[in-house]
Amino acid sequence: MQDVKVVTICGSMRFSTEMQRIARDLEKKHGWCVIQCVYDLDKEKTTQEELEKIVNAHYKKIDISNAIYVVNVGGYIGSSTRNEINYAISKGKDVYFLEEI
Repeated sequence: MQDVKVVTICGSMRFSTEMQRIARDLEKKHGWCVIQCVYDLDKEKTTQEELEKIVNAHYKKIDISNAIYVVNVGGYIGSSTRNEINYAISKGKDVYFLEEI
């Protein structure tokens, strides 16, 4: 069995549908183990405390990954995603983008 790359999806929740599709496609095409990070499927309100837990968990997902895959539809990268990119780079992770920047 070949080494499997572990990849965390990063991007704005406005692209949650695209993020799910891309995760599936990356697993089918590359055989990568893709960690999805879609949190707002039910459009439920999130408290500040819950948001902090989600953010911390997301950074841990980046820690255990070999790379991140940025879903930057239309070139959009918000401040949270930019912070995640910078964090991944600081940890020596590969960074892939849906669209060239």
